[in-house]
Amino acid sequence: MIKAILIFNNHGKPRMMKFFEYYSEEIQQQILRETYHLVSKRDDNVCNFLEGGSLIGGDSGYKLIYRHYATLYFVFCVDASESELGILDLIQVFVETLDKHFENVCELDLIFHIDKVHHILSEIVMGGMVLETNMTEVLTHLDAQAKLEKSEAGITAAPARAISAVKNMGPNVSIPHMPHFNFKGH
Repeated sequence: MIKAILIFNNHGKPRMMKFFEYYSEEIQQQILRETYHLVSKRDDNVCNFLEGGSLIGGDSGYKLIYRHYATLYFVFCVDASESELGILDLIQVFVETLDKHFENVCELDLIFHIDKVHHILSEIVMGGMVLETNMTEVLTHLDAQAKLEKSEAGITAAPARAISAVKNMGPNVSIPHMPHFNFKGH
């Protein structure tokens, strides 16, 4: 099971943290710092798996599986039941999906569109379990959600557009008198 997903930059600044178990904010920050120190000091030519630190699970059954892309580290903290190569592939799917959705994703996309990053992640992983690894399926669901949001924006903006249209008709247009309801006590 996936215990946490961390994305941080080369300086250890968190860009996204998703925990699938409860940890206090203080412990989350300690996990981030420890993970950053474990991962950032490793050479790029070494294995992308390492034993989890003392904070996630507190035993050797937990692993950190990560990939380093440009200025960002994508780290999945998992238990012993997860396949290291499967998680590496999942990280690749996640990053490629971000890249397709944002059209050449960069660190700023994660900063300014964190809601979309969480939405993409929730299409792939939920509750620490992998839901979908097909990037095309994930992008199809994201497109459907975007269309729905766009149609809802049209509905909520309709009253404002109607008022604007009436005002633009000119001063000779009379608007019917609407009764006022006076609600005084029961």
